[in-house]
Amino acid sequence: MIIKILGSGCKNCIALAENTKAALEESGIDAEIVKVEDFKDIVKYGVMSTPALVADEKVLSFGKVLKPKEIIKILERVK
Repeated sequence: MIIKILGSGCKNCIALAENTKAALEESGIDAEIVKVEDFKDIVKYGVMSTPALVADEKVLSFGKVLKPKEIIKILERVK
C-alpha cells in the first residue's frame, strides 16, 4: 500500500504524517508513506483543503488531522 500525505508541509500536514507513521507501526500495516507538496499534484486529487490522506490513489480524508486510531480504522477498511 502506498499512502500519500497531501499538503504544503504546514504544521497540520506534518502532524498527519507523524500520526500516519504511528498508526502503521501500531497496526503492523505494511505501507510506504509519500509526501506530496506540489500544489499542482494535490489539485489532481480534487482536494481543496489540506492535509489529505490518500491510500492507493483513493482520497480517504482531507481538511483535518486524524489521530492514529482513526487512521488505523480507515486503513483497515481499504486494505
